Amino acid sequence: MAQVIAMFNNKGGVSKTTTCFNLSWMLAERGKKVIMVDADPQCNLTGMVLDLTQVDALDEFYVQHPNQNLRDALDPAFQSRPRPLEPVECVEVQGRDGLFLIPGHVGLAEDEVSLGVAQQLSESIQALKNLPGSFSHLFKITAEKYDADYVILDLSPGLGSINQNLVSVSDFFIVPASPDVFSVMAMDSLSRVLPKWMRWAERAAELDALAKADYVFPKPRLKFMGTIVQRYRLKNGAPTIAFQEYFDALDLAVADTLIPALRSSGLMLEEALYESADEEPPYRLASIPDFNALIANSQQSRKPVFKLTQADVGRGGSVWEITEDNIQKFHQTFDTLAQRVEKLTGQDV
Repeated sequence: MAQVIAMFNNKGGVSKTTTCFNLSWMLAERGKKVIMVDADPQCNLTGMVLDLTQVDALDEFYVQHPNQNLRDALDPAFQSRPRPLEPVECVEVQGRDGLFLIPGHVGLAEDEVSLGVAQQLSESIQALKNLPGSFSHLFKITAEKYDADYVILDLSPGLGSINQNLVSVSDFFIVPASPDVFSVMAMDSLSRVLPKWMRWAERAAELDALAKADYVFPKPRLKFMGTIVQRYRLKNGAPTIAFQEYFDALDLAVADTLIPALRSSGLMLEEALYESADEEPPYRLASIPDFNALIANSQQSRKPVFKLTQADVGRGGSVWEITEDNIQKFHQTFDTLAQRVEKLTGQDV
């Protein structure tokens, strides 16, 4: 059975989508079958896979490929259609065998209210009982169709009902963050919200209405994998002094606030497993410096940063030599990250 990993932080601007794309590609490069899910109505992950440079390109994709996106695939549940959910016909990511995408939809946010009502009142309103378990069911049947090892969710920033549902039905979650005051504050927020979401999910899984729904809401099994700290500048191979100060503050917030809250809610793996994955303390999966101009090259070529070529970046001479060295460093970083993910999920064989 595929394992579902949520990339989640209620703070935006932490390179969550870029990390999701690069990590998923690396896992596929290492022989895994991976389905990326764009669950952010901004559809940035979809834009990294599809050519959306033309005006109305996304609308045209929806017309030409009906039901081939997350919102429309869930339509039978949310609109009470007299037909069951079916596996999504995923987009095959060009240039990387084994990597697939369930595209996002700008209208997904419109379902936020319906899902929120369902998650609060599903026991008393029978018409809503299929909504809470619909996301999980869709991921399961689509993963089975593609024999996927991982389903990786790119979530929007925020604490709405869709994120609550998607985090709750995941097997694991990763928290992307930046060394800044807002990410430090986000750790405090997550330490309160995630335990609350888990208490809700545990109660929801025991509701008779959801247990007898067409799409059963699963018993939560969520575990924390670690943080990924990114979007910082280097000087002489190390974070600048200003960024290092926030690194220290972020580490302290994770160790003293987030981890105790997660541990008391049963959201932590066995300590020996984190140690075997050789995570950077405290519970850091990777430290990824700023991509700088390479992120624009990556988006234009629709390939990960570590697969960029000289033609992609348009640089020559000594400038290309420096760039090539950075690209190789990013490759090593994401390879190590993928190895840690495989270790923590038991797929390192």
